[in-house]
Amino acid sequence: MSIDVIGAGFGRTGTLSLKHALEKLGFDKCYHMLEVQNNPGHVQTWRDAAAGTEPDWHQLFQGYKASVDWPSCNYWREQMAAFPDAKVILSRRDSEKWYASVMNTIWRVTQHGAQQQDPRARVGAEMAYEVIWDAVFDRRMDDKDHVIACYEAHNQQVIDEVPD
Repeated sequence: MSIDVIGAGFGRTGTLSLKHALEKLGFDKCYHMLEVQNNPGHVQTWRDAAAGTEPDWHQLFQGYKASVDWPSCNYWREQMAAFPDAKVILSRRDSEKWYASVMNTIWRVTQHGAQQQDPRARVGAEMAYEVIWDAVFDRRMDDKDHVIACYEAHNQQVIDEVPD
């Protein structure tokens, strides 16, 4: 099995709805952040990716036909190289609304997770910091202009680089 659809859109751009839609359309199963916690070892794989070690994409996505959301959307170029016949979908939304949604949902969840006393409870939050908040936004989430600029730059790179 191979990835047929690569979702390049950041989280909070309708990626969970996209996951469900793709699965209904026959791209079952679709990898989403929700899948990370269901697969032992995937948290470490993504942490390694953030540190510069490229995963074995075919092994990581074994059993999946599509990928969307964080953390995989950060690696859409690498997935295009590993799965050259896959189509790329860029989900987007208004930048201001996207920022508000991120700050009121997954950013808060990550902050809460990072404050847990049990190291096992913190591991997912630590991965999110490494793969998303540090790697993409330089952990400057309170700098709205910076975060929105990163979001818009990512979207433009996908638009510019993905072949028609």
